[in-house]
Amino acid sequence: MNTNNEVIQFTPDEPRIVLVAITKHGAQQTAALAQLLPQAHVCVAEKFSGLMNNISNPVRAYTGAFRDEIAVLMADFDQVVFFVSLGAVVRLIAPHLKNKDEDPGVIVVDDAAQFVIPVLSGHVGGANEWAEKIATLLQATPVLTTASDVGKTIPVDILGRDLGWQVEAPKINITRVSAHVVNGDAIAFVQEAGQKNWWNRTNPLPPNIHLFDRFDDVDVSKFSAVLWVTHQVITRACWEQLHERLVVYRPPVTA
Repeated sequence: MNTNNEVIQFTPDEPRIVLVAITKHGAQQTAALAQLLPQAHVCVAEKFSGLMNNISNPVRAYTGAFRDEIAVLMADFDQVVFFVSLGAVVRLIAPHLKNKDEDPGVIVVDDAAQFVIPVLSGHVGGANEWAEKIATLLQATPVLTTASDVGKTIPVDILGRDLGWQVEAPKINITRVSAHVVNGDAIAFVQEAGQKNWWNRTNPLPPNIHLFDRFDDVDVSKFSAVLWVTHQVITRACWEQLHERLVVYRPPVTA
């Protein structure tokens, strides 16, 4: 057990994960999960630090009020996994929230380790993905509430992120197009560049998603929104024509 309160450096590609507990039973659950996630840090009250003797993970053993730890946890980690009640977590993190581009993923595991709930930054912050991974490790049930995950359709804001795609669109476009996708409206998906294995869910592509190889083949009047994977420069006229119905993805340029 490492009880040094200094944050140990993670590699650039490694998500910074911390497992947090404030009760004895929660600390026991935390220790069990820590053995399955050797890269994770642990944060527990000092009086329960002895329960961490069988793990090699770095342990932050705090002595003051737990609420005083939250700012550091939110700033120093990419995923904060609480073995704390959902209501308490909501109240604790509320004063520290910024926006979905900056907030870490926040996950809650119930006291019996039966359910794993992504509470904050499910998509952009990766909490949904990590909730599913943790649920698998704990043999628990992930409780996802994000519409695109529940509906098993395209997550507009992070599509292709694992392939290095960059989203290019005003935020209002992402919001509007996401609504069209989850509502089952007709969507034109145009792929002129990038890897073809972008659909990584186990279910078939939803029937409201229509595939095209070229933007010129799309009759935009027949579709509520367009998702366009391309290296082309999008003209101002095109953005204005589609108004808030276009989201563009830029895959890496290969030699």
